[in-house]
Amino acid sequence: MNTDTTTACGTSPALSPPWPSADVDRDSRVGLLARADRDTLIHLADACLRECEVSTLSGPQLGTVLLQVREPVERRRFYLGDVLVTEARLRLGEHEGWAMRLGDDPEATVAAAVCDAACQAGTSHRDDILELCARTRAELAAHRSAEVADIAATAVEFEELGG
Repeated sequence: MNTDTTTACGTSPALSPPWPSADVDRDSRVGLLARADRDTLIHLADACLRECEVSTLSGPQLGTVLLQVREPVERRRFYLGDVLVTEARLRLGEHEGWAMRLGDDPEATVAAAVCDAACQAGTSHRDDILELCARTRAELAAHRSAEVADIAATAVEFEELGG
């Protein structure tokens, strides 16, 4: 990914996306960019960088975070352990981009931060970024549905015998 850009960043007028914008607030967008397809994310960030100048605030840097999960029977939360993450912060104009992705992947993490900042700045790629988020959300939902269907197929039902 090329980060040596010096052109001014163009913005597009406010366009209404084909999905409800309330569904993609910044927290949701950052979470979806963290799970988005790596190659698509990098390609989209490269397109943004051809139009926008960014400056690095921190990272990309490796770290660990505690992975919290919910126990399925009693629905109690607990910490499973530490997971490796890559984090990056950058600035595009007045807008700060932030990203954290699982694993050691500085290129995709910087790409996600670029997309976060570009979306906030309203660049000409904003709709493409929101479309990537919508696609990622749909893929995650489909994966979850398939997982639930696989688990449901293993359910055992018991009958009480009267006696």
